[in-house]
Amino acid sequence: MFRNYSIVPKVQSVLFNTLRKRTEYTLALLKPDLCADPYAIKAVIEDIEKSEKPIRIYAHKKLYWDQQDAELFYSQHAGKFFYERLVGYMISGPFEAFVLEGDSVITRWRELIGQTHPVRAKVNPKYSLRSRFGLTDTRNSFHGSDSQENAFSEINLLFPELLLK
Repeated sequence: MFRNYSIVPKVQSVLFNTLRKRTEYTLALLKPDLCADPYAIKAVIEDIEKSEKPIRIYAHKKLYWDQQDAELFYSQHAGKFFYERLVGYMISGPFEAFVLEGDSVITRWRELIGQTHPVRAKVNPKYSLRSRFGLTDTRNSFHGSDSQENAFSEINLLFPELLLK
């Protein structure tokens, strides 16, 4: 189903369900527009690693979706006005998927990426990745899970080898 270009060596062989229970996990996507620039990917990874409270990159892989893959991942948005644009955007090129771990990592990752609309993020005085790299409301360069339940579901879809429960 999901074609995996390569799995970065950082992927651990330890299964998620044996890890500390207090640690939170989230799925982070660096979308195709951002991934067209290798320097941008490096800058984002540096921002993740230099955050005030540690965010650990637990797993990382480069993916390329076809139409069916993108429709499956974004099925909760089917029928919404932006759905077709979003699916088309996500199949336009390769992208990077990360599993991030840390205390309150869902909230902290979403704060780091900022508001969905890059134009609004640019007028907000607080730094965000979308204000730096985002282009439009659809081509906003990033995805972050919005809850632990959704994070588990999304991670299991993209990283089935981790057996997250």
